[in-house]
Amino acid sequence: MIRSMTGYGASTVTGAEGTVTVEARSVNSRGLKVVVKAPPGAERWEGELRELAQSRAARGRLDLFVRVETAPAEEGRVLDETRVREVLDACARLRDEFGVPGEPDVASLLHVGGLFARGGAEGAEFAPDPDGLKQAAAEALDDLVAMRDGEGARLAVDLRERLAGIRRAVDGAAELAPQRLERERTRLQAAVAELAGKGLDEDRLTREIALISDRWNVGEELVRARSHLEAFEEFIEGPIDEPVGKRLGFLVQELQREVNTLGAKANDPGISRLVVEAKNEIERLREQVENVE
Repeated sequence: MIRSMTGYGASTVTGAEGTVTVEARSVNSRGLKVVVKAPPGAERWEGELRELAQSRAARGRLDLFVRVETAPAEEGRVLDETRVREVLDACARLRDEFGVPGEPDVASLLHVGGLFARGGAEGAEFAPDPDGLKQAAAEALDDLVAMRDGEGARLAVDLRERLAGIRRAVDGAAELAPQRLERERTRLQAAVAELAGKGLDEDRLTREIALISDRWNVGEELVRARSHLEAFEEFIEGPIDEPVGKRLGFLVQELQREVNTLGAKANDPGISRLVVEAKNEIERLREQVENVE
């Protein structure tokens, strides 16, 4: 079964010091690109997080967002005097230089962020436990892969419908192809008989029909188109051991090539209509394949 390149996953791990949340998002891309966005204290683990992501995806742009939140308990927290002075100085400038009325009070100051730091080291920030961080990242990536699998299953249903439409067009062209040669033979016989008035060189007519048949022969195109359709279906139904999106893209190009040649050789309104239908389905196929891993 195929896998989509679009997915999302998230996980939060809570410890004594605080919580770590990892969000994983992926979209389609020609190759694999992993971007890790982590706050101070977690950036040192970017390499390992990138390796985790690479172990679960082969194609697509994959973004990992790491969010760290300190535990809300105020126990063990101390006043950041430097930060308080900065805030008071800012209030004084607002009053003296910009004419803003009023005086700061304790109630107002308590609403200002960053006035308290965790005890033990002034201004120290919560550094996430590496095991908890990796656990959150692994769970988020597992969720993302599960979503990509589900989206891939839905993509496979649509792709099968497109393949069925192309196959119907190819089979229809195979039925009509011999009929147009017989019609041409009959037309030529009538034209030559009318021009000659009497007598008809059957050998010459047979050679002309043979030449036309060779120019109009679409047997090879039909065989190759059916072969590409079968290969496409095999990739859809195969196990998700390796990415197949690029191979499916190549098969779409080859299908387009064979159908274009079929249209050029058609010389029949019925086959031309079937070629248009096949091209429409191939275009839809191409759009969907762009999101297959």
